Amino acid sequence: MHTSVERGLRQLPGPDGERFAALMAHGSMRTELYAPRGHDPQQPHAQDELYFIQCGQGEFVQGDTRRRFQAGDAFFVPAGQVHRFEHFSDDFVTWVVFWGPSGGERE
Repeated sequence: MHTSVERGLRQLPGPDGERFAALMAHGSMRTELYAPRGHDPQQPHAQDELYFIQCGQGEFVQGDTRRRFQAGDAFFVPAGQVHRFEHFSDDFVTWVVFWGPSGGERE
């Protein structure tokens, strides 16, 4: 499988204002390009996830923790944890990879 940021950006925003484009899937894994504009309305997800920041900068809120981010950063979010991006630049784009069972993997 192969995909690119450019392919994802051509699909955004989606016809109903979607902020993400699903680009790859295999088994429980799916990869999306996420590019919210203005605000990030995410709710906790059922699967574990990884974010790989492609472009932009801002703040990532994860539970009670707030961190500055920029292109090249990565974040892990366990299933069910509250998280969102805030105060991000207009060019913000991130890869997001979901995988594993509902409720997340156990250590």
